[in-house]
Amino acid sequence: MAPKIAIVFYSMYGHIKQLAMAEAKGIKEAGGSVDMYQIPETLPAEVLQKMYAAPKDTSIATIEDPKVLEQYDGVLFGIPTRYGNFPAQWKAFLDKTGGQWQSGAFWGKYAGLFISTGTQGGGQESTAIAAMSTLVHHGFIYVPLGYKTTFALLADLSEVRGGSPWGAGTFSGGDGSRQPSAKELELAEKQGHAFYQAVAKVNFA
Repeated sequence: MAPKIAIVFYSMYGHIKQLAMAEAKGIKEAGGSVDMYQIPETLPAEVLQKMYAAPKDTSIATIEDPKVLEQYDGVLFGIPTRYGNFPAQWKAFLDKTGGQWQSGAFWGKYAGLFISTGTQGGGQESTAIAAMSTLVHHGFIYVPLGYKTTFALLADLSEVRGGSPWGAGTFSGGDGSRQPSAKELELAEKQGHAFYQAVAKVNFA
């Protein structure tokens, strides 16, 4: 029986959304299928307008209730960094998962991460490390990107590039104007492919 995979992300300027699409492409190329969800917005429309935030993609469902994720075997989480940690939107969503924590509904499920930061030192690894606490408390099994299929990309120093063995990543620039590069999108695609292959090794019958 094929594993059920979800991608859950928050994207203010569209960078994480682009990575999410590449992750989904990799999952499908590996023979899987995936459902995509957006984290609910917590900022008022007038604030988002002043921040020049990108419009939300209405073709992607917004996940209001974390109970929805109980049906999945693996989840890839897309997180834009705020000061080396989760943004408020992600924290607000995770604060709703008390019922799943208490019941152990997420225990034994698989999780991976992909991250966006404004700058090279903006916290791609620290955000992933901070996420470990949440994953551990819920009993998720973390599947890192690692180096197995990505060594050439992760070791490439020919250009500025996000991503690490913790997961795919991109740099948005301080004003959000930089878009994910071809190599960053390739890394996300490889992560989706590898994540699905890793989870698919488990017998879900």
